[in-house]
Parts: sequence; C-alpha cells; structure tokens
Amino acid sequence: MLRRERWETPDQDFLDLDFLDPAAELLSLDESPVVLFLHGLEGSSRAKYILGMLCGVQTLGWRGVALNFRSCSGEMNRRRRFYHSGETTDLDWVVRRLIERYPGAPLFLVGFSLGGNVLLKWLGEQGEKVPDAVQKGVAISAPFDLGVAARLIDSGLSRIYGKVFLQTLKRKALIKERQYPDLVDPERVRQIRSFAEFDDQVTAPIHGFKDGRDYWTKSSSQHFLTAIRRPTLLINAQNDPFLPARYFPSRIIAQSKWLTADFPPSGGHAGFVQGDWPWSANYWAESRTRAFLC
Repeated sequence: MLRRERWETPDQDFLDLDFLDPAAELLSLDESPVVLFLHGLEGSSRAKYILGMLCGVQTLGWRGVALNFRSCSGEMNRRRRFYHSGETTDLDWVVRRLIERYPGAPLFLVGFSLGGNVLLKWLGEQGEKVPDAVQKGVAISAPFDLGVAARLIDSGLSRIYGKVFLQTLKRKALIKERQYPDLVDPERVRQIRSFAEFDDQVTAPIHGFKDGRDYWTKSSSQHFLTAIRRPTLLINAQNDPFLPARYFPSRIIAQSKWLTADFPPSGGHAGFVQGDWPWSANYWAESRTRAFLC
C-alpha cells in the first residue's frame, strides 16, 4: 500500500509523494537503494506503469518513491504555475531531500514520457555537479524533441490521446484562472483545439516562456544529453507515435559514454507489452529497467 507524504515547498506550495516500502524482512540494509519515479503527462503515482515499477523494486528490498508533479496528485496546487516538460526545480529539491532522508543509500531515477524528459534535462543541467548519491537514471519514451512531439500528438491516430490530454489540461487551466483571474483568458482557453496551441497560449506564458516554440526549445531534453554524467538508460520504441525513430538524437547518444540506448522496433509509447496479452502480459521496460539498475 502506498504511503503518502505532503511536502511543503520553499515557495509555499506542496508536492505529494507516495512511498512504497519493502517488507521488513526484505529490507536488508538501511543503505538499500531508493528509486524515484516520475510519471508522464497528466499521469500520477497511481498510473499503471508507476505501480508496476514500484512493486518491482519492492520485491528487490528497495524503497520506491513516486513524485506527483504539481496539480497531478488529485488536488490542485496553490501557486500560479503547475508543471511542464522542462520544469526541474521541484525534481532537484525532492532529490536533495531524499538524499538527506536516506544518507548513504544509492538513489536511482526513473522517468516516463514527460517525466523522462524532465529527468534527462535535470541530469544535463547538473552535469558534473549531480549529487554523488544519484547513481543511475532511466528515461522511458522520453520526447527528446518537444516541438516534434507536440506536432505529432495533434496528427493521425495520436490525436485520440492528444484530445484526452488537452481536455484535462484545459480544465486545469480554467481552475487556475479561478484562483488567479489574470492568469489566462478563459474564453480563449475554451477555444483551444490543439496541443501545440495549448503550449503556445497557456503553458508558455504561465511558466515564463515567450511562446510555444521558446518553451519547446528550452525544455527539450535532446539539448542536455551531452552534459549527462551518470549512467543513463534510454528506452524508446522506434514506432512511438509521439516521437518515432527518425527523430531520435542517435548521433548525440552514440557519442556519449554515459548513455545506453535500447530502441526496440515496437512498443509504442510507454507500452512494451510482451507475453500472451492480456492474460499473462508482462512489461519488458520494467524488467529492462531493473536489470540496468541492478
């Protein structure tokens, strides 16, 4: 069962984190690894892919922690901003608090989709200064190029998912507008019809970017990969509808001794189901992640 903690942030907001501790007989040492998980766009710690990973590390006798980004824990956050694909200050603060709580324990970071982009960007920003406790990272289905991903999510079959994301994001923006009436134009928000348009008119101005293009450029993890200085596994399916293989930063990855690419031909976006689905399905990315961390 997940144990929730609410952490009051330095800017008078809050973050909800969910912990899954191993049974006492499995927890071999106080220095057993801690694995921090970051969910994807409009996800939460209750997402199936997060719960599966948490259970997996629990069986190893490790501690699992899932961060809910601002506005994603089931309760709207207090401040004007919420979260986005390049927001790393909350991750940095959480990482350092976890290190203080579990001194001597290795810390592994695993991010899915948007959370994978946040993770890679943070690792690149930290570079040589990344805390010693942070030993490895795994990014699954990270959208390395946010501009391309925003365009593709509004096209083809991806539009089905894009519309779902767009509905919940617009709803959050309208809730925020009731908290802060000068934040956005509610009528303009209601008229938004594409994910790219939402980034341009809501995400960017709320979080201090000039426009959507400025936000995508400054937040895309592909620009931070060369500075990563911790062993990091990148798992992306070549048929990912949000960012297919032709947009992978393969040359940058190949030139880094810190990055390990695992790009199977299929798997979709954060899927990677194998076995006799749905009766005995398992998720290859989970086992691949555990193998890399071990």
